[in-house]
Amino acid sequence: MATLAIHGGAGTIPRGSMTDEAYRAARDGLRSSLVAGWEVLGKGGLALDAVEAAVVALENHPSFNAGHGAVLNERQEHELDAAIMDGRTGAAGAIASARHIRNPILAARRILDDGSCLLLSGAGADDFARQQGLDIVGQGYFTTPLRQQHWQRADDERAGKLTRARTEAEKHGTVGAVALDDFGNLAAATSTGGYTYKRAGRVGDTPIIGAGTYAQNGVVAVSCTGLGEYFIRRCTSHDIAARIAYLGVSLDEATKHAINQLKDDGAGAGLIAIDAAGSVSLVHNTEGMYRGRISPDGVLELGIYADDFGPA
Repeated sequence: MATLAIHGGAGTIPRGSMTDEAYRAARDGLRSSLVAGWEVLGKGGLALDAVEAAVVALENHPSFNAGHGAVLNERQEHELDAAIMDGRTGAAGAIASARHIRNPILAARRILDDGSCLLLSGAGADDFARQQGLDIVGQGYFTTPLRQQHWQRADDERAGKLTRARTEAEKHGTVGAVALDDFGNLAAATSTGGYTYKRAGRVGDTPIIGAGTYAQNGVVAVSCTGLGEYFIRRCTSHDIAARIAYLGVSLDEATKHAINQLKDDGAGAGLIAIDAAGSVSLVHNTEGMYRGRISPDGVLELGIYADDFGPA
């Protein structure tokens, strides 16, 4: 019954530009996330704990735009967003524009458990995490040479100095997980650094419940990736749930409708979802999406491009 799916963002490096080393590193990161989540589910744990564990692993891996490896905003600073939602109760926790929380998804989970609010931003999010005893780090922890390179290319683009267009991978990315546990509970979690050279203070869809993150028992759990403004306007994750709950459409139909809407909007996008029966959808309209899943019998599958998805 238990099922887990993850993503590391729909903005992949074009196949012709990705080195073997980068390809292996990304696959290793996806594998470690699946293993971390399955460590919870395989022992009869809750979907909520599984998605948290899976996203922590992705936040700790430099291949992905969340935690260590997050992109830089226009001021060459990191501002981090994250959210987690429990399909059992509808409880959720989220942070936006945090600057010093080593694992933003852990802060979002503490907000969910605390229950006094749902979303904390900026210094308030950092202060809450500090009070909760979570790891607080300097901005330098999140920065990698690759993200510095991406920031420089965005700065060059603004100055009209680029000789080739920036790729989706150079612009943005997100990580996320959705799970169904042995008790029939659904949960979703998402974390991101936003997009490269974003305006300081900008908040995307990741911490907005019903936009980039949503879970409802008996219906679906969803985590999205792409330019957040489009997902916010469409209320994408909640729209998928509404189509399943009210129209009675399949998971596949609901998720493909959502991704086609975003394509019509001109947005490069992807999402992962699990429904109440354990069906999994991993859809995107980009060249690739870092993604993976584990079936109820514990078989791992993962991939980066549209045609390379298979056993890990």
